[in-house]
Amino acid sequence: MKHFGLLARLLTGILLGVLIGSLGGVAGIGETALFHGVIRAFATFNSLFSSFLSFMIPLIIVSFVAVGLADLGRKANKLFGITLLLAYGTTVLSGVVVFLVGKTVLPRLIQPITGKIMESNSAAAFFTLEITPVFGVMTALVLAFVFGIGMANTQQSPLNEAFRHVQRIVSMMLAKVIIPLIPVHIAGLFANIAAEGRLIATAKMFATLYLLILAMQALYIVSQFALASAVCRKNHFKSLKNVAPAYLTALGTQSSATTIPVALNCAYRNGVGRDVADFVVPLCATINLNGDTITLVLGAMGILIASGVTPTFLTFLPFILMLGVTMVAAPGVPGGGVMAALGLIESMLGFTDPMQQLIIALHFSQDSFGTATNVTGDQAIALIVDHADKA
Repeated sequence: MKHFGLLARLLTGILLGVLIGSLGGVAGIGETALFHGVIRAFATFNSLFSSFLSFMIPLIIVSFVAVGLADLGRKANKLFGITLLLAYGTTVLSGVVVFLVGKTVLPRLIQPITGKIMESNSAAAFFTLEITPVFGVMTALVLAFVFGIGMANTQQSPLNEAFRHVQRIVSMMLAKVIIPLIPVHIAGLFANIAAEGRLIATAKMFATLYLLILAMQALYIVSQFALASAVCRKNHFKSLKNVAPAYLTALGTQSSATTIPVALNCAYRNGVGRDVADFVVPLCATINLNGDTITLVLGAMGILIASGVTPTFLTFLPFILMLGVTMVAAPGVPGGGVMAALGLIESMLGFTDPMQQLIIALHFSQDSFGTATNVTGDQAIALIVDHADKA
């Protein structure tokens, strides 16, 4: 499977999980010791993996957010300020708009899924291992802000180098351990769902969320270029045809960073000055993750509704505001957005382990389109910043 792309491995994991979990009812072996043993083996793996992931989340937040803030602090200038304001402002605005749309639409389309699948793993693990995080999620965020802002105001601090070493270690754990094991983790989740008899309801929820997320991402792209047209007083919808290569490249690579060379050429063809494009496009590849924000907000709302919880604006607004900050320093790997946001999702929205597994599965399966949305939005921001630079 190592030759498969991440999306292919994820879909394979979902399919295998569904097939294994469905065997109990289809083959009439649901009450046998062998079938229960397989489901419990998956439950054991998921329990251990979830414990390790919970341990890693605060370290992910501290290392990436602190280093990200330190790097951003050194780039303080007019163009940087405009770019950062546009990236964060549009992220928060898209999150709020998506919440309002979801609040109107999702309760009509998604029904609560009965049973224990949203509360805990219904199959008992053979054993559990509790790995206590070094500190909590909110403590990690505060530490990241304190150290990040502090390092931004110091020159060549040994602490800065130490944080970068920690970041490299955490990145290696993400790339070599956590991300490769996600398909197995998801296979266990869907085996459990199928064994519980909740497959149809869960698949319907996923299909509903997937279609709505794609629609909102398309609307975001249109609104970004409408904003660029209004600010620049020029019809920039014509520029969309020049952005297509970047969109398609991001769709295939699931990486904003890998798409940078193509995205730069798209910006040049749209008339963005080379100095502005060379600054804005690589920066936005890191800090502008609107596509991920749309996926995470709608996905979280749908899963909460399926679990019988009504999402409220007072709950989601602080989450969206913090999500905008977290997305700025999300790891530059496929699925990095959801990995960086898991701590917020758990602490601010009260997600259980199975609910976290569902949001991970949804984000990973949709990550190609989210990345393509991010990259396309970067082009609109580059057009606005270029106009401001020439004014």
